[in-house]
Amino acid sequence: MELTWHGHSTWHVTVGDTDLLIDPFFDNPKTDLEPDDVDAPDYVLLTHGHADHIAHAEAFPDATLVATPELVSYCQDNFGHGNAVGGMGMNLGGTVECGDAYVTMHRADHTNGIMTEYDVEAGMPAGFIISDTKPTQVSDEESTTFYHTGDTGLMTEMRDVIGPHLEPDAVAVPIGDHFTMGPWQAAIAVDWLDVDYAFPQHYDTFPPIEQDPADFEREVTATGSDAEVVVLEGDETFSL
Repeated sequence: MELTWHGHSTWHVTVGDTDLLIDPFFDNPKTDLEPDDVDAPDYVLLTHGHADHIAHAEAFPDATLVATPELVSYCQDNFGHGNAVGGMGMNLGGTVECGDAYVTMHRADHTNGIMTEYDVEAGMPAGFIISDTKPTQVSDEESTTFYHTGDTGLMTEMRDVIGPHLEPDAVAVPIGDHFTMGPWQAAIAVDWLDVDYAFPQHYDTFPPIEQDPADFEREVTATGSDAEVVVLEGDETFSL
């Protein structure tokens, strides 16, 4: 599994021959790329409808959307997308097969008004657990799993459900504070999830979320977690 961070919450995930692009937003200081510089993905995964997560979804109209039905409908009406998983999107708790990947949608504690306007809601915000095998009750040590939390606060579901049952190997957590978890709560999430690798995301894009990722590293160490914090540069790839 290849993980490329394009800044903010934008990740390109390659599983086998399948390319997934999560929350495409290239107007951030961590990336040197424009949407046209990115190879067209097979799937575009959208955690929620805020502008800093769907801004460049319209650049990939031929990709299959993975999002809530409400957000799929918005993108189809406004961005010209024709395809979505299941024909209409998916919802919380569901797992869908996306080429060589399996994608499970879990809730995130956040808001979801499109463009932050009060009059257009897009359903519950979400995170995605991406694996190269289908989740089952039987633990699979050969499976590789990446958890993109989406924009979220700390949730006990991370400790009680996602960590022990979906068993992510790596997690991308927001550390920007103000709109999401900050470094200390994100560190608790990493500890609860019992992952091997933790990537900070959703920071340094705007003044309210400027953070030093070294603070996040120290907080993870303070929890007693064995996770390795990996601070990627923009457009850098990590092989999981």
